Amino acid sequence: MMNVVATAGHVDHGKSTLVRALTGMEPDRLEEERRRGLTIELGFAWTTLPGGGRLAFVDVPGHERLVATMLAGVGPVPAVMFVVAADQGWQRQSEEHLAVLDALGVRHGLLAVTRRDLAGEAAASRVRDEALAHIAATPLGKVESFLVSGATGEGMDDLRAGLERLAGSLPRPDEDADVRLWVDRVFTVRGRGTVVTGTLGAGTIRVGDRLAVGGGLARVRGLQSLKEDHQEVTGVARVAVNLHGGPEIGRGEALLTPDRWLTADVVDVRLRGDPAPDLPRELILHVGSAAVPAHVRPLGDDTARLSLRRPLPLRVGDIALLRDPGRHRVPAGVTVLDVRPEPFTRRGAAAARATELAALTGRPDGAAELRRRRLIRRADLVAMGFPVPCEPVAGDWLADPGHWAGLRERLGTAVDAHAAADPADPGLPAEAARRALGLPDRALVEALAGAEGLLWRDGRIYGRAIAPELPPDVRQAVDAVRRELAEHPFLAPDANRLAELGLTPKMIAAAARAGVLLRLGEGIVLLPGDDVRAAEILAGLGDTFTLSEARRALGTTRRVAVPLLEHLDEAGYTARVDDLRRRRTERTT
Repeated sequence: MMNVVATAGHVDHGKSTLVRALTGMEPDRLEEERRRGLTIELGFAWTTLPGGGRLAFVDVPGHERLVATMLAGVGPVPAVMFVVAADQGWQRQSEEHLAVLDALGVRHGLLAVTRRDLAGEAAASRVRDEALAHIAATPLGKVESFLVSGATGEGMDDLRAGLERLAGSLPRPDEDADVRLWVDRVFTVRGRGTVVTGTLGAGTIRVGDRLAVGGGLARVRGLQSLKEDHQEVTGVARVAVNLHGGPEIGRGEALLTPDRWLTADVVDVRLRGDPAPDLPRELILHVGSAAVPAHVRPLGDDTARLSLRRPLPLRVGDIALLRDPGRHRVPAGVTVLDVRPEPFTRRGAAAARATELAALTGRPDGAAELRRRRLIRRADLVAMGFPVPCEPVAGDWLADPGHWAGLRERLGTAVDAHAAADPADPGLPAEAARRALGLPDRALVEALAGAEGLLWRDGRIYGRAIAPELPPDVRQAVDAVRRELAEHPFLAPDANRLAELGLTPKMIAAAARAGVLLRLGEGIVLLPGDDVRAAEILAGLGDTFTLSEARRALGTTRRVAVPLLEHLDEAGYTARVDDLRRRRTERTT
């Protein structure tokens, strides 16, 4: 089991020396870092704790010009070892690093006061008390503290025990969570290709996995954690991933479980820190290892809409921060409330949105989000960061129960209204129902019809009036056709005769739906059941027959025989052998 802790604190307060004393490893990798005695890039080292667990350190830079690199290291990790030098005390950059931790809502950590051998016990104790007072005012609250010297080893055993207690207090990550590995370093290994590193906060990466990055897919060809090869790595862990294929990747991008994340360039957020109206309009959003320019539009006192220079894979509940690089300060922490906010298209929409956001907590509540959105695809809800509160109503669609009940009632009313307005054609077309209810998918209409006890037939929805009510004059015309066909069943009346009787195409369609006529094609009608009768007659012609033989056997014309035979083919009574001949099928035997 591995845990990851970041270091934080002012430049040259002994963070790297302390990590070196704890691990026996050199976290300053670059020659310039060692020459200048300060950490420029993120450094990594690890140790085995007294109880056997492994603890990895993200040793982050303290120089004020390199705070953006510090944010990349602190952002993805759950705990911090805050370092203050006893001989220098609390400094401005100590305050800035603590503001970063405060804005990120980091709740787990400890204080290490270094160089106790240089300052003396009394001075070191004063520095510790001052630092603890500062830390207590943040989400870290009351933390354990240790007076140590990385040079002499004083207090190091107590610090190791404290780190083990800290590791044991950290929440266990979800091994099955969707992977989002923020990349903090990228380099090339000869013969192996691209390698990226990052802190895996949750989920599992396996050799052979395909991960989404930069609009493409890359295959995991190798994994290392703490310089050991692995077939799989589970968060929390420092991990190096050897990638094959995919687009070029840079720091601040993320490796993602495919098809499980939405990227957002507009998000609504809650702020912790300066009031939203007081914030500069242009700031840098730091989340994970990403640092992206953001335009800030205040909505309420503590809510705002951020428009990002490039889209990021974000979910509701994500913690980030806004930094003002010009003033070297962090004016606000951020909790993501919505990664798919509606655009403001009317006057007063921003004020209404501020009221709506005031009620949101940033804790993902699937049922509440479903009530708010009414209808949403399950995959989109999950990708936004919400648990799924219920089963889909149709396909992948989730529906708020109250909204769904209202839609059912509205559909029943629409079907009844359509039947009342047009008794000859009582079935409401499904597409008309979809438009009337404002639904995004016809599958929802079909599900609603079944839930309401309505009948779905041939793309139409029927209520109590299933059969059309034919007007008296149409019934008289139909009766006339039926008398003529009773004498000569396959001599269908021609278009002139139908027009003479007043049977328009719409009336013929209504009569067919009512089951009193069989419509074979445009202007061709027979009596219901005479198609089966024709199949029985044709079965007596032998194994195969031509169109002419069928026409003579039925005593009809080519005008009727062609659509009738096509109808019989479609119904499965006959089948084509070639361009000239058909055969009877088992259905006619």
